[in-house]
Amino acid sequence: MHNPLQTASFLTSAAKVSQCPPDAGFEVAFAGRSNAGKSSAINTLTNQRTLARTSKTPGRTQLINFFDIDDERRLVDLPGYGYAKVPEHMKDDWGKTIDGYLRQRESLMGLVLMMDVRRPLTDFDQQMLDWCAHTGLEAHCLLTKADKLKFGKAKSQLLGVQKELKVYDGLVTAQLFSSLKRTGLDQAYARIGGWLNIEKPTPKEKS
Repeated sequence: MHNPLQTASFLTSAAKVSQCPPDAGFEVAFAGRSNAGKSSAINTLTNQRTLARTSKTPGRTQLINFFDIDDERRLVDLPGYGYAKVPEHMKDDWGKTIDGYLRQRESLMGLVLMMDVRRPLTDFDQQMLDWCAHTGLEAHCLLTKADKLKFGKAKSQLLGVQKELKVYDGLVTAQLFSSLKRTGLDQAYARIGGWLNIEKPTPKEKS
């Protein structure tokens, strides 16, 4: 099945909201703790190895990175939070930049929030979801690194998270995801494609 996200290519980076591309079309942003596997998930979803920068040192994404899918659709990689070993004043700057982007960006259709399946719904994650609820922005949680747990335990974690998310009245959804095993891709594509107004691809007919 064709993956419409695989055409994504780097567009630009922004240190502040005023440096972002023109606010038009459709955008989906990716957020999460710096050790939640955000860059790996973006690379898996786009079927590219190096689109988003990955590192053994969490917190290397310090800018808002924009990736073009086509003329009116973009993916946005937000700076990781809550783990990076950087000066506090820099963390404050990141926080202000993320807050400004989320508040001001009219083309933002939805937020994909990465959470390590073994440590979901941290204080930072909860703050992000509460912000989404306050503004009416839809969010979809990817419980990453699902391959690190046995299926039963991973499923139990998902059910627990979904129970917690009921307070958001359907605004926030969740699923299991593994970049290593490439599991959960179809469900993630469906959510992201809906936000980006991408028609669901049809399987190629066998010849």
